[in-house]
Amino acid sequence: MPLHIATYNIHKGFSQFNQRMVVHELRERLRELTPDIVFLQEVQGLHLIHAERHEDWPEAPQHEFLAEDFWHATAYGRNVVYDHGHHGNAILSRFPIIAYHNQDVTHMRFEKRGILHCAIDVPGLPRQLHCVCVHLSLFGRSRRRQLDALATRLEAIIPADAPLIVAGDFNDWRNRAHNQLAERLGLIEVFAGVGGRPPRSFPSALPVLRLDRIYVRGFGIESATVHFGPPWSQISDHAALSAMLSPAA
Repeated sequence: MPLHIATYNIHKGFSQFNQRMVVHELRERLRELTPDIVFLQEVQGLHLIHAERHEDWPEAPQHEFLAEDFWHATAYGRNVVYDHGHHGNAILSRFPIIAYHNQDVTHMRFEKRGILHCAIDVPGLPRQLHCVCVHLSLFGRSRRRQLDALATRLEAIIPADAPLIVAGDFNDWRNRAHNQLAERLGLIEVFAGVGGRPPRSFPSALPVLRLDRIYVRGFGIESATVHFGPPWSQISDHAALSAMLSPAA
């Protein structure tokens, strides 16, 4: 059966410019997409001040609130920690997450970054699926170091022919990830194919910059969609991306 995936920078559950809290609407929109696996960035694991100010602030961490009764397995990588809480990346899955690891790829102390790697047991796949959720630096030099660290780790711990999905907010408007990551790991970008240009995904009202990506290995691409404009632009400053994948023969 096809594998439906999505990636979304959820802006910590607030609309653009933090005008209103939208985590409940976000949950409904994600469920309407019905993806099997979701890669999320800027997920609020804990925020004591927001919990006090908003009566309907979820008691559970955002990744657990979003997944409740829909995605059966979750993994969360805490990247940024402050006095009143923390946030990071998360993966939600309909299938069992066998193992996960959050790799600290911080380059500059004021910009904490991590890369969340999960091994998922997907029915119909002969090998475990490796899923990696990324949110890379705003600075080119840091992104290059982070992409190299990611590629080096994946080369070391998973077979070269294992099915692999790397998705998230790359902040890579110059498309340097193609040479630094995709060619090295044998990945293709689901919108652009081999060597093409990824989709425009930011800002979500009318996307101009190509920040968000889905890279895959071991899959055919049946379809790929950028979800921008209303209602998505009322939830986050990033567009959501989704793709329907078919396992390679």
